[in-house]
Amino acid sequence: MLSHIESGRSEPSVATLYALVSALGISLDEVLGVKGSGAILNPASFVVKPADRATIVLDTGVKWERLTPTPDPDVDALLVTYPPGSSSSNNGGLMRHAGKEYGFLLSGQLVVQVGFESMTLNAGDALSFDSSTPHMYRNEGSEPAVGIWHVTGRSRDEAYARSASEAEVDSAVDLPAAPP
Repeated sequence: MLSHIESGRSEPSVATLYALVSALGISLDEVLGVKGSGAILNPASFVVKPADRATIVLDTGVKWERLTPTPDPDVDALLVTYPPGSSSSNNGGLMRHAGKEYGFLLSGQLVVQVGFESMTLNAGDALSFDSSTPHMYRNEGSEPAVGIWHVTGRSRDEAYARSASEAEVDSAVDLPAAPP
């Protein structure tokens, strides 16, 4: 799967991407390290022009754009776009990861399921929850859903992945469940 993703023959879902960065002990910013336009940013810069944002388009059509000029170990700050009919999971499954998630929907509508609760976010709505609670997003509307998302505290996932990689693991099935 990794070789397919690296060669561009496959694009991961949101859930797969989070599982990969957690298992590999790397940050989402390291995956988003390639600038969208190929332009080189001054590391001291504090402004990120739209053409210079690190961008990834997932297999479900969801697009994430990093809003920080360089990787930030404390937060994933993202502009997210869910096209009509897209979802954070290509198979409808819920995902979970360490940290807290904060979102603000700028336009469109987005159905969010957190645990057993499901509700529709409209433009102007905000949410926050513990990301270890199983969750999923999907756009059931006819226009793109665009929002600003911040995920904090993911370093617990990275520390966990490093400790799991130090254990004897023969396959992904042998990985212990991530701590809540």
